[in-house]
Amino acid sequence: MITDSMYTVEPWSLRERELDMSVLPQSESVFALSNGHVGWRGNLDEGEPHGLPGSYLNGVHELHPLPYAEAGYGYPESGQTVINITNGKIVRLLVDDEPFDVRYGQLRSHERVLDLRSGLLHRTCEWTSPAGSTVRVRSSRLVSFTQRAVAAVSYEVEAVDTEVRIVIQSELVANEQLPEPESETDPRASVALESPLDAEEHFASGNRLRLVHCTRRSGLRVGAAADHSVYGPDSTTTHSESHDDIARLTVTSVLAPGKTLRVDKIVAYGWSSARSLPAVGDQVDAALAGAASIGWKGLAQEQRAYLHDFWKCSDVEVDGNEKIQQAVRFALFHVLQAGARAEQRGIPAKGLTGSGYDGHAFWDTEAFVLPLLTFTSPDAVSHALRWRQSTLPAARERAQQLGLHGAAFPWRTIDGSECSAYWPAGAAAFHVNAGIAEAVVGYLSATRDEEFERDCAVELLVETARLWRSLGHHDPHGAFHIDGVTGPDEYSAVADDNTYTNLMARTNLRAAADIVERHADLASQLGVDEEESATWRDAADAMNIPYNHELRVHEQDAGFTRHQHWDFERTRPDQYPLMLHFPYFDIYRKQVVKQADLVLAMYKCSEYFDAEHKARNFAYYEAITVRDSSLSACSQAVMAVDTGHLRLAYDYLTEAALMDLQDLEHNTRDGLHIASLAGAWTALVAGFGGMRHSRDRLEFSPRLPEEIRRLAFTVKFRDRHLHVEIASKTVTYTVSTGDPVKVHHYGDPVTLHGETAEVRAIPALVPSPTPDYPAGRRPNADGHRR
Repeated sequence: MITDSMYTVEPWSLRERELDMSVLPQSESVFALSNGHVGWRGNLDEGEPHGLPGSYLNGVHELHPLPYAEAGYGYPESGQTVINITNGKIVRLLVDDEPFDVRYGQLRSHERVLDLRSGLLHRTCEWTSPAGSTVRVRSSRLVSFTQRAVAAVSYEVEAVDTEVRIVIQSELVANEQLPEPESETDPRASVALESPLDAEEHFASGNRLRLVHCTRRSGLRVGAAADHSVYGPDSTTTHSESHDDIARLTVTSVLAPGKTLRVDKIVAYGWSSARSLPAVGDQVDAALAGAASIGWKGLAQEQRAYLHDFWKCSDVEVDGNEKIQQAVRFALFHVLQAGARAEQRGIPAKGLTGSGYDGHAFWDTEAFVLPLLTFTSPDAVSHALRWRQSTLPAARERAQQLGLHGAAFPWRTIDGSECSAYWPAGAAAFHVNAGIAEAVVGYLSATRDEEFERDCAVELLVETARLWRSLGHHDPHGAFHIDGVTGPDEYSAVADDNTYTNLMARTNLRAAADIVERHADLASQLGVDEEESATWRDAADAMNIPYNHELRVHEQDAGFTRHQHWDFERTRPDQYPLMLHFPYFDIYRKQVVKQADLVLAMYKCSEYFDAEHKARNFAYYEAITVRDSSLSACSQAVMAVDTGHLRLAYDYLTEAALMDLQDLEHNTRDGLHIASLAGAWTALVAGFGGMRHSRDRLEFSPRLPEEIRRLAFTVKFRDRHLHVEIASKTVTYTVSTGDPVKVHHYGDPVTLHGETAEVRAIPALVPSPTPDYPAGRRPNADGHRR
């Protein structure tokens, strides 16, 4: 066991050995539990002190006006922000009338452990009250993967050295007071809404509690119900009560030294924009009854069994760095939590771990998160893409508003409506459409889900292709251009022919033309004829990709390489991220890259670039990329491996993996960076594992840095579990039973049968010069920048 700054380094758990109040908000994000539908931040059981209280239901939001200094046509009028719903995790404790509060008395010990195999968060502490009575508190909580609406807490208190009178108050609390945002200028933060819930019903009877509220503007009805099992001395008594914003069960007992009082609490949530008050009440009562029938123990057993199945086909093993091993499992666990039971809801950038970015989903869901889930939990991908399909009416309306055909999916949203008030980085970032199409194609190739192809894929690919065809144009020489768009790099905006956008749009157009040929009946229903699909192929074939012949590099967008270079030498370390210290007007006119853009294009559309151009492009853009986004390091890691810079790739892997565990962006308090967590998997599997999935092929070009002795991972591919184990000079491929499957090793086909292992040699690496970096922005193996 290795002790790191905040957490001990262990292969299957995250352990905090003492409570550090200065980093409480960050630890609340790190210890958050979720299943994609219900989310509980890792707040202390007693509710206070806290950094940011957080209980979330995916999709539940409130509306707020978007102010503009000057109005403009097509500007979104209403913003959306995730709200802190009814808090069901609060369990307060009084010891001889003294409230258990870690800020008072003496906290003798305090430990929290997130167990990645059981899915439980455990807490153990010993506290002496100001009056001198000592108690030991043990609690565990979970948010169920198997019962979507359910979360639960088991809370136990033990008298240590003297007889004590114990009171436990288990509560449902709505409209908790939230702290003021730490920054009103940081676009990564959230809008704080005071008391967003109006009370509609409160109920308490026996050990059961229920509250139902409704949001004021968005009109969403939210219900929460709780049931309890109490285990203690015969003298234990209970009493329940409820009011508009609070329902409480009070449990009272007297404990002799060594005796315990335990309360198991099961909480069920539900919400609807259409169902009546009685219907929502019945909904949460029914979910509660189902969970109560198996109790805390049954829920915990189901949770462990679910995760056992997940890890069996998704684990990544890293020999050589225990910190990276822990971090990638932590990452996989949280990405699973973000999407496992979202079920036709979006996957927000912070998952359900915090309110950062107002709880919005962005392009990074499809670009970074869904590729991981495609190969580990593909059902979650189907649901996420069906959610996008459900928002097509809003996307079509938005496209029409912008004078375009097809669908223009939003840059940031909760319910499908555009919520970005800054159009250069919002409405102009059309590449979100291509990311959705890429996720569709990748999922279909990996699963061959025929039902999804007909029910969902055809419509999504058609409407995104129509968008590109109407957004772009053929010049007099026949080349197809897409002008006035913003690519992944948000330090360049409203540019012509962004390479990433154009290459991804090309893939989108061809995929749409292919799928309407396979499903002519569905194409006809959508009004697609042969002439329209032919225009998609024409546009794809004629797509313009800007190139600087003098420098012999591909341009991020047309004319980018002739812009003035940013003065990195005169930029202080405390002036990053640049967007918080310099005007966008200045940033947009310079050669400075916030996050991988052209480099991301080389990863996502690898077949377009030969090895020589990959190396030259990578060196050019490394020198101007500052990684002011958590999305950058993983893509740079992949291309660093591809171009032979293994130590650099290892450093980028470390940065992506430790983004939240070491709070590298200084905003983990607002929630975890789910796409960066997915990026840790990407850096290992697509980077050092060399896995590429394109043209219906699964290819591997593995190569390890000196710092990693062995890398092994398993992916799901067409109902098989493909296991890849990489050593310094060889790689071994095996597949679960079933029909043979073909993969490619450094371009050569390898057919895998049953459990038979296929061993292949790894070619020797040809060294290449280390690229330059912006001053102070080189990654290091400790995750920090120098």
